[in-house]
Amino acid sequence: MALFKKRTVGKPGEWYYCLEHKKVEEGPECPAQNRFGPYTSREAAQHAMDTARDRNLEWDTDPKWHDEDKGKGNPSPPGGNSSPSGDNPSLSGD
Repeated sequence: MALFKKRTVGKPGEWYYCLEHKKVEEGPECPAQNRFGPYTSREAAQHAMDTARDRNLEWDTDPKWHDEDKGKGNPSPPGGNSSPSGDNPSLSGD
């Protein structure tokens, strides 16, 4: 039995949206990896998923992040290794 209970950090008046329980909480109640926030009001926290969706859509359609769509250069694949053989000349040790 633990002598001390580890508490999450938060302040009254800070609102969070718990991704695991799909509910708004003040305080917070759940671990950081399971929540969005803090928000300044309960209403803002209730719309956390809408806000995240809108921000994702804005990012997905931002032309500054989609140069490959304009034919400018050949973007690197995920992971950053653009060499087809998987060799990285800068790490060859020569």
